Amino acid sequence: MSAKAEYIPGTCNIGPQEIRARRNGAIFSGALMLALIVFLPMIHVHKIWRLVLFIPASAFGVSFLQWYNKFCVGFGMKGIFNFGELGKTFTVEQKEDYRKDRTKAQRMIIQGIGFGLLLAIVFYTIPI
Repeated sequence: MSAKAEYIPGTCNIGPQEIRARRNGAIFSGALMLALIVFLPMIHVHKIWRLVLFIPASAFGVSFLQWYNKFCVGFGMKGIFNFGELGKTFTVEQKEDYRKDRTKAQRMIIQGIGFGLLLAIVFYTIPI
C-alpha cells in the first residue's frame, strides 16, 4: 500500500506513529495544565499568574485535536503528510488538497487557542 492511499485532504494526514506522537503531546500538555491548576492556587501567587494556564491549555487543545482528528496542523500548513515512519513526509500535490489541509489546520489552531483562552479566563475568575 502506498503512503498516499490513506491521505484524505482536509480530513486525515497522519498515520499511527504520528498520531501516537500527537497523543503524547496532548498527555504532556494536559498534565502540565492540571499541575498548574493545582499548584498555582496552593502557592498563593497573584491571580494574574493564573493566565499562564493559557499556554499549556492551548497546547493541549491543539494536540488533542490533532490526535482526535488524525490530522497534524503543522503538516497541513506545510502541505505534507505522513503515514509511515516518523520524519518521512510526502508532499501534497494538488493545490485544492493543500487548500483543504490549510483550512483544516487553521480551524484546529483557532479551536485549540480558543480552548486555552476559555480555560485560562475561567481559572482566573474562579475564587480559589
